[in-house]
Formats: sequence, C-alpha cells, structure tokens
Amino acid sequence: MALMKGAVQMSEIDEGAKRVVGCPCQPPLPPPPSPSFAEALRFWLKLGFISFGGPTGQIAIMHSELVERKRWISEARFLHALNYCMLLPGPEAQQLAIYLGWLLHRAWGGIVAGTLFVLPSVIILWALSYVYVMHGDVPWIAGMFHGLKPAVTAIVAAAVVRIARKALGNGVMWSIAALAFVGIYFLSVPFPAIVIGAGLIGFVGGAIWPRWFIVIRGHGGASGPDQGGDLDLPPHTMPSIGRAGRVILLCGILWAGPILAAGWWLGWDSTIAREGLFFSKAAMVTFGGAYAVLPYVAEVAVRDFGWLTQAQMIDGLGLAESTPGPLIMVVQFVGFLGGWHHPGTLSPLVAATLGALITTWCTFVPCFLWIFLGAPHVEQLRGNRRLSAAMSTITASVVGVVLNLAVWFALAVYFPAGPGAARAGGEVDWFAVAVSLVCLVGLVRQKWDVLWVVGGGAAAGIVARLFFPALLSA
Repeated sequence: MALMKGAVQMSEIDEGAKRVVGCPCQPPLPPPPSPSFAEALRFWLKLGFISFGGPTGQIAIMHSELVERKRWISEARFLHALNYCMLLPGPEAQQLAIYLGWLLHRAWGGIVAGTLFVLPSVIILWALSYVYVMHGDVPWIAGMFHGLKPAVTAIVAAAVVRIARKALGNGVMWSIAALAFVGIYFLSVPFPAIVIGAGLIGFVGGAIWPRWFIVIRGHGGASGPDQGGDLDLPPHTMPSIGRAGRVILLCGILWAGPILAAGWWLGWDSTIAREGLFFSKAAMVTFGGAYAVLPYVAEVAVRDFGWLTQAQMIDGLGLAESTPGPLIMVVQFVGFLGGWHHPGTLSPLVAATLGALITTWCTFVPCFLWIFLGAPHVEQLRGNRRLSAAMSTITASVVGVVLNLAVWFALAVYFPAGPGAARAGGEVDWFAVAVSLVCLVGLVRQKWDVLWVVGGGAAAGIVARLFFPALLSA
C-alpha cells in the first residue's frame, strides 16, 4: 500500500488520468512500437541506480518514463497496476516494477525488472555495512552517524504527519490510529495482529457504515471503459489454474530453498537459518511499509535475538535512506550485523554476507509470488468497496504504528543513557534535538528532499564531532 509505505501521494496522477481518460476532445496518441527486451532491460538497470526518494520518487520516475515519455504503458493500465500493488505486503514500488515488466515481456520481464530494482542497493548497502562494522569507531564516521540518527528520527516523524493528513479523515480513523498506538506501545500487541485486526474492522465497517470507513479510495471506482487497462489483454495475462500452480511451486521452492539449505548446513539454531525464517514471516505482514514494520523487526532482532543494538538499528535506517531502492532494504543491514555478531562456525564476514543475502532473498522473493500469482486476477478487485474500507482502516492503524516508531527512535536518540533516562529525567542530547527539529521543519514545511536531509544530518554530525565535540553528549 503506497499510502502506508512512506505516505505515497498519487492523487495528482489519479486526477490526471481521469482527465485524460474521460476527455473526448483529446484523441489518444497512437501507441508506439513495443519495446524490445534489451530496451526494457536498459531502463530497469538505470532505474535501479536512480531510484532515490522512497516510493514516491520511484513511482513518479516510472510514471514519467514509462507512461509519459516512452508510452510503453497506458495511463489507465499503470494506475490499475499501482492500485493492486497498494494492497500487497512488501515494497509496492518494486512490485509495480515487477508488474509492469511482466506486462511488457511476460515472466522474464518481471524477473529482470524486479531484480534490477533492488540489485544496486544490495551491493551498495553491503559495502556500507562492511565499512560500518570495520571503521565505525573512526571519529568522523562516528560523527556522521551521530548526525544521521536525529535526521532519521525527523524523517519518521514527518512520515507520521504525511500519513495522518491523508488517512485520518474522521473521528473513526483517529480512534483506530490511537488504539493502534496504545496497543503496540503500551500493551506490546504484535504488529501483525494490529494490521489484521484493523483490516477486519474496516472490512465489516465498510459494509455497515461506508461513509465513515471508506476514506482511502486508492482502488476501485472505474471512471471509464479503459480505466482498468487496455481492452485487448495479451494472452500471457490470462489466468489459469495450471499457471497458478506452476507459479506457486517454483516461487515456493526458490523462497524455501536457501532456508532449508542453511538449516541443513549450519543447523536450525544458527543465525542464518533463523534470519531466513524470521524475515520470511515478516515478508507476509509488511503492510504499511518499512516504517510500520520496523518496530516489529527491531523488537525481535534487538530484544529477542540480539542481532544488533537499538542504536545500530537507527544507524541502519540512516544507511538505507541514503541508498537507492526501497527503504525496506534496512533489513539487509539487520541480517548483516546478525551474522557478524553471531557467526557460529563461520568467519564474521562470511556469516554477515550470508545473513545479508538470505535476509534480502526472503524479503523480496515473495514480491514476485504476489505479482505473478495475483496480477492475472487483478480485474476482479475493481470497485470492491469493502476492500477500500479495509485499506482505510489499515492505513489509519499504521499512523499509530509509525508514531510508535518515532517515539522509539526519539527516546533512543535524545537520551544517550537509554530510554529509561527519559523517565528519570536523565541527560538530554540537545545537539540531536536541534538537528531533528531543523530536519522536521524542513521536511514538513519546506518539502526538503529526504536525501538532502540525510546528507545534511551526516555533515552536521561530522562537523560537530571534529570541530565542536563539546556539543555532543556522547
């Protein structure tokens, strides 16, 4: 769900599409020749290196290139594909790339598009993770992360504001957001239970009181005969039981294969096998995007398994914000540090690399399954009012979940002695507070780009560490 994953604002594109589809005075342009596989491959490779800015920027790039400039995909088909991806767990921008690649060049097109969307980020984040564990105590690198932490805290707080503005349209939605925050922060209700519960409330409420529950209209409500896509559907988009069976079998083998191999080779108590199992479960409940699922990941990775510390979790999010690709790539950093700190019989670097790879594999392989299995049936989802209501309530609950993440980060960043120091009136890191406030105002009021916020926070930390160390509390 784009609205739940970094608060993607696609309403302008939706309105533009309605004008284009519904305007009789503008005859459609003749379709250009279909792109060759090599042409599409070059585009997907380029996209993997320039896909900064979170899902908003990534979806905007695909729309600008594929719909407006190249005209490989129709406006209506693009929006219908996006609406379907909004309903799925996992990063919707990558899923949209898989969907569009599949439309253009069947299964291999989807595989290439989805793989190249994340591959540059996998390589870059692995290198950054290695530098982090090897040289994190160098003064300027330590200063960089001291500035990154408050910048990331501001980014999460700004995400709360953006999602709330879009999703909390009435008292019912505000109440659901408040209950979600209380449940996860004070009562430790599991994140998947909150998402499932909110979805069920919306599904039922949408049938009884639709005016109170259908706040997010990201899907359904076709406005024209071609709103869902081209009328002449390619043969490979037609669903069949045999095709669905082959997709489930092949994706299931690819998904489970590395986990079974790790369990057989290293044992089921090894970090690598545990990471594969845990992140496979997380991949099925990541409604709401990286910000929403991070408290769940952090709780298990930090508290239960001890793969990394709370401070390192925040550092990893800062690194993920500074690389191309989806923000959920932060889980690769978690997998890397889990292997590094608990290598077992392997060397730390080998264990860390395997941990990063199995974490990334189990996070993104399910995305191919959701698209290849569900895309042929996507037309059945058009205009489903109960599904739109479920989207609205899940999005509202995500506001509370992301607020929990913002509070979790703020306590860790502003009170160097630990969150307990906040309750005891402990020492405050005023440098971190100042950086966060500046970044938050810039993000909310001035619409600063996230990449500039990350870079500015890192630069402020380096300058303070090297030239004004008295400003830093830790």
